[in-house]
Amino acid sequence: MEKAAVSSRSRKLSYKNMRKIHGIIFVLPWVIGFLVFFITPLMNTIMYSFHKVGVADSGGMALEYVGLDNYISLFKEKVSSTSVQFLRIFTDENITIFINTPVIVVFSLFCAILVNAKYKGQGIARVVFFLPIVLGLKVVTDLTMVTTGGDITDAAVSNSLDNEGLLEFLVSYTFLPTRVSIFVYDLANNIFSLISQTGVQTLIFLAGLQSINKSLYEVARIEGANSYEVFWKITLPLLSNVTLFALVYTFVDMFLKSSISSEIYYFAFNRNDIGTGSALSVVYLVNVLIDLLVLMFIMNKVVKLTYDAR
Repeated sequence: MEKAAVSSRSRKLSYKNMRKIHGIIFVLPWVIGFLVFFITPLMNTIMYSFHKVGVADSGGMALEYVGLDNYISLFKEKVSSTSVQFLRIFTDENITIFINTPVIVVFSLFCAILVNAKYKGQGIARVVFFLPIVLGLKVVTDLTMVTTGGDITDAAVSNSLDNEGLLEFLVSYTFLPTRVSIFVYDLANNIFSLISQTGVQTLIFLAGLQSINKSLYEVARIEGANSYEVFWKITLPLLSNVTLFALVYTFVDMFLKSSISSEIYYFAFNRNDIGTGSALSVVYLVNVLIDLLVLMFIMNKVVKLTYDAR
């Protein structure tokens, strides 16, 4: 009997192994979908980037091996559809994404905290807040223009965004460095665009906030912690994994919406230069992966410092 009990206990999986199995099951549909639908186009794109792709005399696709010529000409000879060098495009895109990603994530966390707060009319406030996310920001803007007058709204928004009074105020009266003033001015001009990209991240943070055990906040209040200490000692550390997920999602989403995606389509289909378009796709993919590794490395360092500060 004792041997049977020991063997039955040994057959039971530990909690850690069960979590691993659940994780594998969770990502298995994505892995299967990637292998079935994406691995072949990815391999073909890499192969085309080393060839000059044309049409064979007998029909079909003709490949002429050119080595790294497509990659070299991409940064030495080729220009974008707007006559801009690709090195400049990649530099500007990376700078923009590395600047806007933290802003979007921080604003999303701020919105999630506001929506998660307890007050009267919380349900109505959530409906109003998430309405642009459900319907899309453009739909809500169009509805606003219908009720208030599209021309008036366009003129008001245009004048407010083109007005350089804010920049003059920041430079003249805040004593901020010129670069910082320009950065704040650009953020103010792009505030509507940034808000439109915070919907999914706000939902992610809201789910993370609601998953935190309420007893932790009760213990902190009993111990005399104020709201500032509760946020930095409890809320923010427990949202570290959620924050990393929101950062990665924002990062990839902004890259997918960048002008480089349009340039890939422009070269591959509009100019029938599949080799250059494939080379641009490969460089674009490598750039995204490197930036993600850098982002995750920085985030892990920040999380470690946060936990050490506790």
